[in-house]
Order: sequence, then structure tokens, then C-alpha cells
Amino acid sequence: MEKDTDKTPGTFGIYTRYSEQGASSRLRYYLFKKAFNAVSTDNYFHPFFDDAYLKQLYSGKGKSKTAFFFALTKRLYQVVFPEKHLLLEYELIPFMPAAVDLFFIGKRKFVLNFDDLVWEKYKNIPFLKTKYDKLIQKAAGVIVANHLLFDKVKKLNSNVILIPTVVDLEKYPRVPPIDRQPLTAAWIGTPVTYKECFLPFASIWQKLCKETGLKFKIIARNDLPDIPGVDMEKVNWTQDTEAQQLSECDFGIMPLCDDDFSRGKSAYKLIQYAACGLPAAASPVGENSRFITHGENGFLASSAEEWLSAVQALESLSCRKRMSDAMQKKAFDYSLQKYIPVMAEFLQHCFS
Repeated sequence: MEKDTDKTPGTFGIYTRYSEQGASSRLRYYLFKKAFNAVSTDNYFHPFFDDAYLKQLYSGKGKSKTAFFFALTKRLYQVVFPEKHLLLEYELIPFMPAAVDLFFIGKRKFVLNFDDLVWEKYKNIPFLKTKYDKLIQKAAGVIVANHLLFDKVKKLNSNVILIPTVVDLEKYPRVPPIDRQPLTAAWIGTPVTYKECFLPFASIWQKLCKETGLKFKIIARNDLPDIPGVDMEKVNWTQDTEAQQLSECDFGIMPLCDDDFSRGKSAYKLIQYAACGLPAAASPVGENSRFITHGENGFLASSAEEWLSAVQALESLSCRKRMSDAMQKKAFDYSLQKYIPVMAEFLQHCFS
């Protein structure tokens, strides 16, 4: 439990899915501590899963049922805290019906925060598939990370705001493009998304390496499985080194499979690349298509031929310089510096 203090009266409980080591929780909650200080004197963070759970998950050992039941017991204890206002990452108690969440919330005002189309997780569980809709209808307000989520939530609750998953620009140094061959493409993510979003494109990466000599830097975990014929440097992700690792690359990539869950994802990798001034190549799926203006700050690519064309264009230093400038200009619109006051104002309105 973590406590922050300021001069505004009241108590504020922030119920996250993960500790600060989990990307979604870190970026949409812990990063906004200054905004939360404007809401309440006492801010308490209550992560559902601890660091040990994440360590096991990211090590490839899978999800622990024992850890889940321990986390559930801890959460049931936490929810009886007499906090006046609540901010919830998706829900209060995972895998419990909306009625259970609402029972423990009682008469307290709460705000929900969504960065993914998490409805997919419960869609085949009859007693849970409408849970998020029911919670949204009762919420004092809802925060969403992208346009697809905004349109979905707006039908259920008029008090919704789009706050993208942001970067702290002070932590992302821009390194101007340099003339070198072959190029290095950055991919940053978790071991889970490496399996779901990078490996399915293996044949395309093999073609790019064969045709252009392209190299990949995988910023996730250094023992992830190789792809034959693909030149990869794999490094462990850390919060302290991610920006430096990105700045050593020439452009970034964000491949996505075209499915419902991916269409509901935010373009966070592209936002990170923009903060470093890296051009990008990405699948034209969901928010990617809004973030990338094809030929201006990057390229949208579906087929192997389109990915190859994008890489070949990026081999030009002048092209990368032009796109780097365009990405850098876009970065502020997805920054912590822009959205701290926006977050604070919205929460104050919801809890007034």
C-alpha cells in the first residue's frame, strides 16, 4: 500500500490490476500520481497482483492459480477500507459478477479506466460477459485509452473521456537519425505480447532480413525464442533503460493481428517511438491507423510486400529525418505533460 499526500481533503483508493512493474497499471495509474494528489489528501494504491506474480508470468511459467486466490483474498480485505472515492482498473474484483463489485462499492463514487478491449476476456463466460457494461452504467465516469473504447463506452455512460496511454517526455531523449546500414528495427513489449504479436509475423521478418539485411532489437526478455533467419538482439526490459534502448534503433515496428482484441488496443509502442523521434512501420489495425499517417510519420503495412516497401523507404536517411520530425511533433499530444491536468480535472468533476 502506497500513500501520497496533498492539501485536498478526502481519501482516494486506486485499485490497479498490477504493481508498478505491470505496464498497464504503471502507465495509466502510477504515472499519474500528481493528478491524483489534486483529488485527495490521501491516495492509496491497491494492486491486485504483486511483483512475484508478474515475475512468474513474464518468465514464461504461466499464470499461478495459487497467486490468484491469494490476490483475491487480499483484495476482499482491501475493499472494506473506508475510502471515499475509487478509481478501478477495469473492475474491482476479477472473475466476480458485477453485482459483487457493486455490493462492495456500496454508495461510494467510482471511476473506471480501460486501455484494452477486456470484454473479450469474459465473452464466453455467461455470468461475466455483461459485467463491464453494468459497471460502466453505474460509474461516475469512465476513462478510455482509444477511440474504439470511447465509442463503445459512450453508448453506456455519457461521462467518458479519452486519455491515451502516455509517455513522460522527460524520460525519452531524442537521438537524430544517422546514416548507417543495415538498419535496426525496435520492438518493445512483454514476453506475452512477443508470442502473440511478434512471432505470428515470423515469415515476414525472415523476408525482410533476407532482402534488406535488417536487424531487430527485441526489448522484452533476453531468452525469448529465436526465429530462424532473423537477426535479433534480445535485451531485458527495464523501466530505467527502455528509452535508451529505443534510441539506439533506427525505427520502430508495431505488428498486430487483425482480431477484435487487437482492434481495441492502444498504439502505445508507436507513442514510445514518437517520444524518441523514431519513424514507425505498423499494421493498419485499430488505433495504429489513427496514429500513423502513411508516408508522413511512418508506414502502414499488411502484406510482406508492404512491409518490405516500408523498410526500403526507411533506408533513406532523408526519409527517416522527415518522419522523425513528424513523430516528435506528435509526441506531445500523447504525453504525461499534457494529460496530468486533464486527468485531475476529470476526476475532480466525477467526484464532486
